[in-house]
Amino acid sequence: MSAFPQQNRPRVIAVASGKGGTGKTTVSLNLARTAGAGVRLLDCDVEEPNAHLFLKAELLAEETAGIPVPRVDPALCDGCGECARFCAYNALACFGGPPLVFQDMCHGCGGCMKVCPRGAITEKDHRIGVVETLRAGDITLVQGRLDVGRAMAPPLIHAVKRHAAGGGLVILDAPPGTSCPVIATLRDADVVVLVTEPTPFGLNDLALAVDTVRTLDRPFGVVVNRMGSGDTRVHDYCARENVPVYAEIPDDRRIAEAYSRGELIVDALPEYRPLFAALLETALARAEGAA
Repeated sequence: MSAFPQQNRPRVIAVASGKGGTGKTTVSLNLARTAGAGVRLLDCDVEEPNAHLFLKAELLAEETAGIPVPRVDPALCDGCGECARFCAYNALACFGGPPLVFQDMCHGCGGCMKVCPRGAITEKDHRIGVVETLRAGDITLVQGRLDVGRAMAPPLIHAVKRHAAGGGLVILDAPPGTSCPVIATLRDADVVVLVTEPTPFGLNDLALAVDTVRTLDRPFGVVVNRMGSGDTRVHDYCARENVPVYAEIPDDRRIAEAYSRGELIVDALPEYRPLFAALLETALARAEGAA
């Protein structure tokens, strides 16, 4: 089920990578800055959101996010154990009496409540984090912050994505890797931009990301960051796998210096604005073509 409403649905570009440190957030931020008025940037890396560090944004709103977890009425429960047998995540354990509930293992599916033959299970909200809305010039930034010790990133990502309603352009800054939080972010994007680097590690993780996006059946292309090492294996892979290369960002020391100061590339080095404008145009064209 899509996190985005079909009526007045936004155009959604997701920026992802097979590993951390390739420049995924850098690309997301500079695309958002280039897009201008009305763009919404959703930082879906809820375990470690960092887009706000580069925007000096003003906090507009904060809301608590949670998942429904079971609450057992011992007066109604007969200890049959149907709920524990149903739960695939072992969030309930039954030893002949009312079940023990392990809230941090619950995924909030509600199945235990449905299979309970005595109606002894209801639901209560269990906090997993917060969703923050911030404003920085033309950019509206929405980010999730998972509470320390919580492992339920996908529900918080869905809560962040619910703020994308209202048409226009939405850019999703995905978590690194190819695990469940990435799937939750990418699954209903119109186009995915995979950021990689021309190194053996970059190629290995790019291949994993490509397999993931192909499984999700999302249109995608690659941005090669820190170009200039002379390693052609990423380009050879893209040619062999028929993966389009949307853009190449050179290994420019000035970019690293701007990053270390917390500045965006297109602000500190305006000569790179056409590169990101072309990348945005390419991604939007690919999204329109797949619609």
